[in-house]
Amino acid sequence: MAAGLSRRVARAGGWALAKRLIKPIPVIGSVVAIGLAGHEVKKKGLLRGAAHVGLDLIPFVGTAKNVLEIFTGDLIPDKLPEVKYPITPPS
Repeated sequence: MAAGLSRRVARAGGWALAKRLIKPIPVIGSVVAIGLAGHEVKKKGLLRGAAHVGLDLIPFVGTAKNVLEIFTGDLIPDKLPEVKYPITPPS
């Protein structure tokens, strides 16, 4: 069981690292950005996701943004998670 879990974690981490390394390559990065556009819009919201994908599509601007994000994390933050059950303070 532990081997399967660690393998899944490594695979997920490997895919995230591969995306971060492939996206800075100008032409290939644009193709990857188009392929991941729906995921980014869903994760960041319509305006932030569109801005994120739009910057990624511009060849050298997207490359600079993605290289910077490798070291600093996302420049455009994700949307806040929805609270399904709001917590109300006791009266």
